[in-house]
Amino acid sequence: MDRRTFQLTGIYGLWALMGAAMATPALIYLLFPPKARKKTDFVEAADLKELTVNAPEEIVFRRDRADGWKITTEKTSAWVVKTAANEAIAFAPSCTHLGCAFHWDERKKEFICPCHTSGFAMDGKVLSGPAPRALDRYQIKVQGTKLMIGEVVKG
Repeated sequence: MDRRTFQLTGIYGLWALMGAAMATPALIYLLFPPKARKKTDFVEAADLKELTVNAPEEIVFRRDRADGWKITTEKTSAWVVKTAANEAIAFAPSCTHLGCAFHWDERKKEFICPCHTSGFAMDGKVLSGPAPRALDRYQIKVQGTKLMIGEVVKG
């Protein structure tokens, strides 16, 4: 083998090695997709002993969110209305009209969206305004006195 053939063989070998190094992650990505993650579990959000019956309260809790391979812990909130000793309703914190944040108006005894004047009853039903449907609710479970919050369900 002459020097020129030896050098060309070396160059082509390096090209093949670099191509394989670049193609391997792409092939792994295409042939072995990530395993489907379970639906997010319920997260402990509040202690029902600390809430007052028929007095909506905004609570803040942490939950994990999966975005592809990345899992982030984020802080989110819910409006919780304790209806009995071990019963509650938890509403997602955004209006069903355009997603604005609403608040509880103690004087009017209703949830108010300040942007577009939608009003909602304590049970989440639309009282006034352009909101097309009731407030979205979180799935909830009560374990002892702990309120566990799950996924959002459309109202």
